Amino acid sequence: MSIDLTGLRQSWPLPSAPRPIVIIGAGGIVDDAHLPAYRIAGFPVAGIYDLNAERAQTIAAKWDIPAYATLSEALAVPGAVYDLALPPSAHLSVLPQLPQGSAVLMQKPMGSDLAEATGILKLCRECNLVAAVNFQLRFAPMMLAVRDAMDCGYLGKLIDTEVHLNLVTPWELFPFLKGMPRVEIAVHSIHYLDLIRAFLGNPSGIHARTMGHPTTELAQTRTSALIDFEDGVRTTLSINHNHHFGRQFQDASFRFEGTDGAAMIKLGLLLNYPQGEPDELWIASKGEQWQQVNLQGGWFPHAFIGTMSNLQRFAAGEDDVLVTSVEDAWHTMALAEAAFRSAAAPATPLDRKP
Repeated sequence: MSIDLTGLRQSWPLPSAPRPIVIIGAGGIVDDAHLPAYRIAGFPVAGIYDLNAERAQTIAAKWDIPAYATLSEALAVPGAVYDLALPPSAHLSVLPQLPQGSAVLMQKPMGSDLAEATGILKLCRECNLVAAVNFQLRFAPMMLAVRDAMDCGYLGKLIDTEVHLNLVTPWELFPFLKGMPRVEIAVHSIHYLDLIRAFLGNPSGIHARTMGHPTTELAQTRTSALIDFEDGVRTTLSINHNHHFGRQFQDASFRFEGTDGAAMIKLGLLLNYPQGEPDELWIASKGEQWQQVNLQGGWFPHAFIGTMSNLQRFAAGEDDVLVTSVEDAWHTMALAEAAFRSAAAPATPLDRKP
């Protein structure tokens, strides 16, 4: 079947009346993705606050927005949507200070572990917060296009998915990770776990191994995982952030294979991060040649438009579903927690004698 890929959906509708955004946290991700995305979308940014006042002022000056002197000042903006660009352990301390009923977008992951995620979920319920987690890979143009291709029947039923990374990640750009007991799955591969859930639903289990590397002091920078689904979909992750041997054989790909077609994605952002390379999406139906989809943007910064748009539209009654709500994100955290439990469990032993 010849397929027309020119009309695949690649963006989320914008809110009709965007509310002012107050950013709490002034880390690199805000400068690299949040603020560029909001400028592209035309979202009003009311200001930014960080415990490091100098850092907040630097970001504010670059993007011509106010820098708040105190958290109380930041939280006093009427009608604001709060963008918490914080380390995972900080969410529980900031969320209770938000005005009751606020709309809030939290940086992933949803806490440091499942216990914190559960605490965040309960707190959001108690405070009546309209709360989402910034699992923005779901909203990347390439992933929205794959979702649309699936909905159009171009791939048939998904039967095999694979994430393969073999590259160099400059972990020194994220100093807060040093000393954390959970790194690779918790802050990186959790994107892939969340996306797999978005496409396939909740799995029945996971087998995983995650470990460090001699070139880094971080707890983990390499992960292998096999995710089980009751209908037999094979899903694998092979992640290596320490391939220090040149660009030629580095790779960052996501494969979706169905009964009637397949999609191959190049996660260009991750190659030579943070400069990155262009993302790519290729789709083929059975018996046809591969076609490249002309992408209208990349994972960074365009996916960050989608998470904020969905939150604001849901809060305004324009969207029926909050895609990455804390209720849904809790299940991604549960999958990550299961991966760490699996990684800590012993492997199946070999017989030592005939």
